[in-house]
Amino acid sequence: MAGSFVNPILPGGFPDPSICRVGDTFYLCNSSFEYFPGLPIHESKDLVNWTWAGHGLHRRDQVCGAVNLVDVKSDDGIQAPSIRYKDGTFYIITTCVYRPPDVDEGTCTNFIITATDVKGPWSEPHVIEGAPGIDPDIFFDDDGKVWYVGTAAPDKPNFPGEGEVYTHELDLKNWKLSGVRYPLWRGAIHGGVFVEGPHMYKHEGSYYLMAAEGGTGVNHSVVIAISDKVTGPFFPNDRNPILTSRHLSYDNWVHSTGHADLFQFSDGRWYMVCLGIRAEEGEPGMKRSNMGRETHLLPVTWELEPMEWHSLGPAGKRLWPVCAPSTGRVDRTNALPVPSAEQSQSHNVFKDSFDSTSLHPEWLFRRAPSDDTFTLDGKGLRLFASPEVLKERKACSFLGIRQRQSDFEFEAKMSFEGDAEAGVAIVQKDENYASFTVAKEGSYKLRLALKEKEKDEQVLLNKDLSEYKGSIMFKIVSSKHSYDFLYSLDEGKSYVSCAQTKADLLLSLGYTGSCLGLYCTSRGKSSKDSASYAWVRHAAATQA
Repeated sequence: MAGSFVNPILPGGFPDPSICRVGDTFYLCNSSFEYFPGLPIHESKDLVNWTWAGHGLHRRDQVCGAVNLVDVKSDDGIQAPSIRYKDGTFYIITTCVYRPPDVDEGTCTNFIITATDVKGPWSEPHVIEGAPGIDPDIFFDDDGKVWYVGTAAPDKPNFPGEGEVYTHELDLKNWKLSGVRYPLWRGAIHGGVFVEGPHMYKHEGSYYLMAAEGGTGVNHSVVIAISDKVTGPFFPNDRNPILTSRHLSYDNWVHSTGHADLFQFSDGRWYMVCLGIRAEEGEPGMKRSNMGRETHLLPVTWELEPMEWHSLGPAGKRLWPVCAPSTGRVDRTNALPVPSAEQSQSHNVFKDSFDSTSLHPEWLFRRAPSDDTFTLDGKGLRLFASPEVLKERKACSFLGIRQRQSDFEFEAKMSFEGDAEAGVAIVQKDENYASFTVAKEGSYKLRLALKEKEKDEQVLLNKDLSEYKGSIMFKIVSSKHSYDFLYSLDEGKSYVSCAQTKADLLLSLGYTGSCLGLYCTSRGKSSKDSASYAWVRHAAATQA
């Protein structure tokens, strides 16, 4: 539709969006959980076309101490950042969740990293001691004071799962909390469990505290409260939640919408970014997607609403944000924030010939890799065989890019002559993946293995490759809710389809989405083998 854009604005596994504006440029940061590099950052001038700016956690030394991405459990790691800018410095404040093996309860390390250039380098993590909970925010008040806004379990909860948002003055010179802790708010409604992801704003002289509530599933929502003081007390909007999809069908095109951040355009208009899960795969009743939680954009207006009858709140009319005022929900198609812009869909195409000596920011690892995982010489990528396979808490030789759409093509050209196993893989989690590889079992075999949650790995294909001469091209095609696995031994002149699986075998059921990538393992044995990749191509279907 002319003059419109299509949600999500950042497709693929980019959850928990936070955004800030510096001049005419917007910067968007997302959670990364167990993946490395962590804290992906994008930039845009029109809110619909986003390009890579880099990562906040881009060095291994940043994540091998109090912030641990070496042996982190799936879905732990880096959660719910807030990105802010003040006086020439960018700040990202976030949590690293780490649970030791065989321990249910873990640690929540809240920390801040800074940079004068959003592209980096970013600082070492400044750990904020004495700050319980998850999902912190940093708020710069007009009087020069800086406030840490966090979440924690209250001393005396009224019901199971009740949380509490608190604030504490923050000393940025010493990276310490100072003064006393102020409890602010426990959420909007009874039963609104798991208040999290708070953001503090000041608008027209009032302080606003916005948070996520209801858990990260289909009851996810955005709620907001108001106060005349940064230290509270805060009083809820009578019309909470201000955004949710819990009242819509589970098979609405997007569900589980929540965890949002408000911001203002340069011309005074307001918008919101939030996460949501597309209903594109699986059985009716609650469809999901393989991409998991993605970043969406919606317009926001402010309206005066009376609060006289509210027994707890301040009397008089107060300004409140109204999300998507025409429909009240995240819409697939919306009017362009900048009418002269056009959504390019460039994120749906990725090509890498590995002609650089550094990895493109699109690439990521499951956990921080060892230094000898790969090499780049400007002429290709060499991935070394690791004894590790895809396994909980282990870093293996897997290098992937986020799946951007349900339908796609993924190709890679590989050279491999060793005793290990190498090829490509689609990875949802350590316990949910499909690997498509060449393995030497006396002679070379083409192997397709599927790992489903709570099931043993199944070998679906073990085909003799008598004509294999050390080079192969892999192709995975996703279409009509199924994956087709193909290969070519003649430089792509012809492809042979050798297996198919249902696409919903790799549904996102956690906090992250599928990755398409390169994989090399010696399956428990010491090996000096490696696989060389000449190029990778990924083309996803354009959104309708």
